[in-house]
Amino acid sequence: MLGIIKTMGSITEPPEVLGKLIGAALVGTFLGILLAYGYVSPLASAMGNVFAADAKYLGCIRAGLLAHVSGYAPAVSVEFARKALMSKDRPSFFEVEEAVAALPPV
Repeated sequence: MLGIIKTMGSITEPPEVLGKLIGAALVGTFLGILLAYGYVSPLASAMGNVFAADAKYLGCIRAGLLAHVSGYAPAVSVEFARKALMSKDRPSFFEVEEAVAALPPV
């Protein structure tokens, strides 16, 4: 944008000078577009995916804690937490039962 402003400010210059200024403005514009779509956008998308995964993880913990505080049995609270996960990340009921059975007694 600054290149375009400088070019318009020098509109009375000869074509040799004006051509260089227009070229610099175009290079700056194309570089900005390349960086925006080629670097910043993929980086922002990747960061959004990480934040969404973290939010889902914390939502799972929240569901389990709220169920436990509401007075549900521990096994039911664990089931609430398990159901809060996305289906591709969710362990099966039997995997959860095996993990809970493997815990040392309290």
